[in-house]
Amino acid sequence: MTTGALLPVFALMTSLTAAVIIFTLPEHKHQLRTAVNLVAAVLKLLLVGLMVWGVFQGREYGISFPMIPGVEFVLRADALAMLFAGLSASLWLLTTVYAVGYLEDSPNRSRFFGFFSLCVASTMGIALAGNLFTFFLFYEMLTLSTYPLVVHRGTQQALQAGRTYIIYTLTGGAVLLFGIAMLHNFSGDLPFRPGGHFADVTPDLQAPLTLVFVILIAGLGVKAAIVPLHGWLPTAMVAPAPVSALLHAVAVVKAGAFGIVRVVFEIYGLETANALGLLSGLAAIAAFTIIYGSARALSQSDLKRRLAFSTVSQVSYIILGLCLAGPVGVAGGLVHLVHQGVMKITLFFCAGNYAETLGIHRIDELDGAGRRMPATSVAFTLAAFGMIGTPPLAGFITKWTMGTGALAAGMDWVIAVLVVSSLLNAAYFLPVLNRIWFREQKKEWPEERQWGRFETSAWLLWPPLITAGFLVLAGLLASASFSPLGWVELIVAREVDL
Repeated sequence: MTTGALLPVFALMTSLTAAVIIFTLPEHKHQLRTAVNLVAAVLKLLLVGLMVWGVFQGREYGISFPMIPGVEFVLRADALAMLFAGLSASLWLLTTVYAVGYLEDSPNRSRFFGFFSLCVASTMGIALAGNLFTFFLFYEMLTLSTYPLVVHRGTQQALQAGRTYIIYTLTGGAVLLFGIAMLHNFSGDLPFRPGGHFADVTPDLQAPLTLVFVILIAGLGVKAAIVPLHGWLPTAMVAPAPVSALLHAVAVVKAGAFGIVRVVFEIYGLETANALGLLSGLAAIAAFTIIYGSARALSQSDLKRRLAFSTVSQVSYIILGLCLAGPVGVAGGLVHLVHQGVMKITLFFCAGNYAETLGIHRIDELDGAGRRMPATSVAFTLAAFGMIGTPPLAGFITKWTMGTGALAAGMDWVIAVLVVSSLLNAAYFLPVLNRIWFREQKKEWPEERQWGRFETSAWLLWPPLITAGFLVLAGLLASASFSPLGWVELIVAREVDL
C-alpha cells in the first residue's frame, strides 16, 4: 500500500485526531485549543490540495477493506469527491477562525470545538466515501455530531430545535438505510462508479429500481431540505452563527444534496435514471422547492430565518441542475454546490457579525448598519447580489449555466423557474440592503460592543471578507480551469455518463 493510497485516511484523521485532543483539554486552555483547531484545519487543507492536484493529473487514491460479509468500507478520492472535500476543507479553516472569535469568553468551548471537528470529519468521510455503505456511516455520524452543536446554548428554544432536528434527520437516516438494504438485496454492495450500475435494466427490475430510488431520495431529501422534508432547517437557526454557517454551506444540507448526486450519477447512472422517468419527478419537486423556499423567505422578519428559507430554495438548484441530464445543465447544478456554499457562508458570517457586534437579529433593526459596519455590509451585499444572480458574481454563473443547459435539454420551463426565483431573491434581499445602506439609524443598537480600531473583532471580520472575495473571483474567473466551474467541467468530462 502506497502513502498516496492513504491520503484520504490522513485527511479524515486530521479532524478526528483534533476532536479527541480538544475533548480532553481543560476549558481554560484557550490558546492550545485554538492552535490544535487551526493546525488541523491547515493540515487537512494541504492534504486535500495534494489529492486535488493528483486527481487533476489522473492519479487515484483510495483504500478499502471488508467490514461484514458482502460489504466493504471504501474511501476514494475522485474528481467529484474532491469538489465536496475541497469546499469542506477550505470553509472549515475559515469557519474555525470565525468560531474562535465568535465564542470568545463563552462556556463549554472544548465541547463545542470537539463536536465541531467531528462534524467536519463526518463531512470529509461523506465526500470520500466510495460506496453507499461507507456514505451511510458518515452520514449518520454527521447527524450525531451536529446535534450537540444545535443545542449548544442549552436554552429551551435550542433544546426544542435540537429535538426537531434529531427527529427529522434520524428518520431520514432510517429511510435511507432501508433503501440501501433493499438495493443490496438484489444488487449486492455497489461502489460509486461513473455511469452507474444499471445501464441495461431488464423490465422486471424497473419497478423495484423505481421504488428504491424514491426511498433513497426521500431519505437523502431530509438533509437536503427538499419540501416537505425541510422543517428542521429554519428551526435549527437558534444555533450559534458558526454552526448555522456549517449547516447551510458545508455540512448537513450539502451532505443530502451530494448523496443525491452520487445516487443519480454513480448508482443509477444519469441516462438510466432519465430513461426510467425518475428525473422528471425529481425536477418538479426541486423546482417547487426553489419557489417555495424563496416565497417563505419573503415573510421572515428574523435575518437568520430569512437566510434559512433562502437555503431551502438554493440547495435545490443543485438537484434541478442534474435533472437537466445534459453536460451544461449538470455543470450548472454541480457548480452551485460550491457557489451556494461560499455565498451562504458569507451571509451567515455577516449575520453573526451584526448579532455579536450590535445585538441585531431582526431585519428591521438593520437601519444604518452599513455606516457602523461598512466592511461586513459590503461582504453581505456582494453575497446577496450573488444569490440574486447579478453578473459577474458566482450566482450568475450558476444561473447562466443552468439556463443554457435547460435550453439545450429542451426544458424551457426551467428558465421560468430561474427568472421567478431570481425575482423573489431580489424581493427578499433588496429590502435588507436598503435598510443597511439607505436608512438612517433610528435608535441605539440593541447591544453594541467596541472592538478597537476595527468595526468588529478581526477574527469575525476577515472570514466574510475572504469568502466574499471568493464569490467575486469564482464569477470573474469562471472560464479558468482552476475555477469551480472548470473543475466541474472536468467532472462532467470524466465521470458523468454524458
